[in-house]
Amino acid sequence: MIIGDRQFKSGTHVMAIINLTPDSFWEASRKNTDSVLFAVEKAVNDGAAVIDIGAQSTRPGYTEVSADEEISRFEKPLEMIKERFDIPVSVDTYFSKSAEAALSLGADMINDVWGLTRDSDMARIIAKHGAAACIMHNAKTPLSGDIWGAIIDFLNENCKKALAAGLDKDKICVDGGIGFAKSREQNHELLQGYERLLQTGFPLLLGTSRKSLFGGVAADRLQPTLESTRLAVKKGVLFVRVHDVKKNVAAIKEVLNGAE
Repeated sequence: MIIGDRQFKSGTHVMAIINLTPDSFWEASRKNTDSVLFAVEKAVNDGAAVIDIGAQSTRPGYTEVSADEEISRFEKPLEMIKERFDIPVSVDTYFSKSAEAALSLGADMINDVWGLTRDSDMARIIAKHGAAACIMHNAKTPLSGDIWGAIIDFLNENCKKALAAGLDKDKICVDGGIGFAKSREQNHELLQGYERLLQTGFPLLLGTSRKSLFGGVAADRLQPTLESTRLAVKKGVLFVRVHDVKKNVAAIKEVLNGAE
């Protein structure tokens, strides 16, 4: 997969989460204009391959903010990151207006938690800028019965939409959407069979970092997150989107070195 000027062909790479929100569920990930460069520098030094910034919380029960509010939160930090660091930057948004602003400021990728379905203009905007996209499964109502058909059909349909809009096939990855429209049991089923999503023909991104499928509170979910990252390496997942970069990079290396 190509993001910006980087090509990711194999292995498992870390996408670092940088939240520009006051209410993201993991407090330590919340940054602002004053702290964002320090956070990015640490992520880069710890081994991140991509930075993913988000200005809209998607935690359970979140209150949606407008595209204009998103832009006001990420505009200056994104400019600063692109000026200071030579690393691909993804922006987490489902609004095409926000995507247009982010890509105009130099963002390399749009990470859409609604898989191009929330905003009908999203695919066109991403294609216009020649950017990359992560297409994530989501649904307005929780899944029931067999989850695999619904998830794979959704991803296939919206990847076709992306290609029809002009996105480069080599600039698309897919995300099964752990924690979105799924019960805890379904989230675990998805995680354990995650390699089944490779049948879409696109590389995979996995986002489990400190999520509620692991039970307990976010502060106690690092170890199961690392276990899911080790599993991702074995399943051929290209990206893991995480809060704790250094420890996830180490977990990837453990698997590659056969020292679990």
